[in-house]
Amino acid sequence: MTRALRAATMGVLLLGPLALSACSAGQVTQTATQVRDKAGPQAEVANITLRSITLEYPQSGRYDAGDDAELRAAIINTADEPDTLVSIESDAFEGVRAIGGDTTSGVSSSSALGSDVDIEIPRDDTVFLGGNGPTVLLENLSESLTAGQSIELTMTFEQAGPVTVQAMVANPGEEVARGEAFDYHQEEQRVGESSSGAGEGN
Repeated sequence: MTRALRAATMGVLLLGPLALSACSAGQVTQTATQVRDKAGPQAEVANITLRSITLEYPQSGRYDAGDDAELRAAIINTADEPDTLVSIESDAFEGVRAIGGDTTSGVSSSSALGSDVDIEIPRDDTVFLGGNGPTVLLENLSESLTAGQSIELTMTFEQAGPVTVQAMVANPGEEVARGEAFDYHQEEQRVGESSSGAGEGN
């Protein structure tokens, strides 16, 4: 190997790691920027934090267009004053209805196909939609939905203001029973018998 060729080879070996590190500088992996919450989407506006924003899992396994879906969420008010959830709006459903639950929060039932609600969120407290808390029904969904899909809606608070969130269809609480597996061998046998029968007829 000549002296010039040897020098060129050493230069490539020395510069190689620098070039590779320069190429990777500033790169951010996709997983590094993703925020995942197994319990459901979250959002914040002023002193209001919303957690586990979901639609209750449908009994049939899916919501069809025109169905009603129950909205579930934990609403946390860290302010020194109470706040009130006054409306829930979206193009994904036609109206909203709130029904009081076993809670000290004030709830008034809204008219069907309206967006107004009246759910008080006490100071330094948490109100749960669903369960023992107020029941909020999103009426007349505009499209079908299955587990893992979500809709966008805007929740407006009297003091904190509006916040747009994603409400994701919850996964089933229990394992869903699967149907009987399709027997491909049995189907092939039927096709074979049909072909044999056709040949005998000829």
